[in-house]
Amino acid sequence: MESLKGKIVFITGVSSGIGKSCAYAFAAKGANVIISARRLEIVEKVAQDIRAKFGVKVFALKLDVRSREEIDKAVFSLSDEWKAIDILINNAGLAKGMNKFYEDDADNWDEMIDTNVKGLLFVTKAILPGMIERKFGHIINIGSIAGHEAYPKGAVYCATKHAVDAITRSLRMDTIDKNILVSTIDAGLVETNFSNIRFGDAEKAKNVYKGLTPLTGDDVADAVVFCASRPAHVNIAEITLLAARQASATISYRE
Repeated sequence: MESLKGKIVFITGVSSGIGKSCAYAFAAKGANVIISARRLEIVEKVAQDIRAKFGVKVFALKLDVRSREEIDKAVFSLSDEWKAIDILINNAGLAKGMNKFYEDDADNWDEMIDTNVKGLLFVTKAILPGMIERKFGHIINIGSIAGHEAYPKGAVYCATKHAVDAITRSLRMDTIDKNILVSTIDAGLVETNFSNIRFGDAEKAKNVYKGLTPLTGDDVADAVVFCASRPAHVNIAEITLLAARQASATISYRE
């Protein structure tokens, strides 16, 4: 097991859910974390709590991954203390709407594509050159089982997660000679704020997990930390996580 103590980990989408769980999980292993999200006040509270609990260094950053200009400015302005990013967790992502394709809102498509695909690309493009220069780095993308199979009323969200899978695979090939590891963590049903955002309705969101025990953000964070802490000669290319009563994106057993 590779020690994570003192490593610098950059995580997007830390205001809640998987991103927030990853921040705590890496800090618990002694890593110093750069945590980012659109709402700085929330990220700063998370940073304060992590410092108090684990005594590691935390840098809170306001970041909208949809803005390439904002990303480039934020990464370029990092102090020497924070520039040498060892691990990038591309977590920021969302789903909006659950409608048949011909009834869907194209504005939702823009938001999903801009966040899930272009945001991941922009952040990676800003951070990767430093990793290549230092000849060390690990990029871990938070994908989804929706990146392996499509389902009804999810065409564009599934397309964005298929894109994450393709980008991950291609990036691994492009950096094979640079001592850069590239991985993806693809989860099924995870109970976070994800469904509230997707449906905009708390009751509908709750029904997604009704009758079974879903994964938690902490479960996914455990997999991310496992992936990041393998010996130097090991790269976990992909981990797929499902709830115990889930067989695929559309097949679950509910009591």
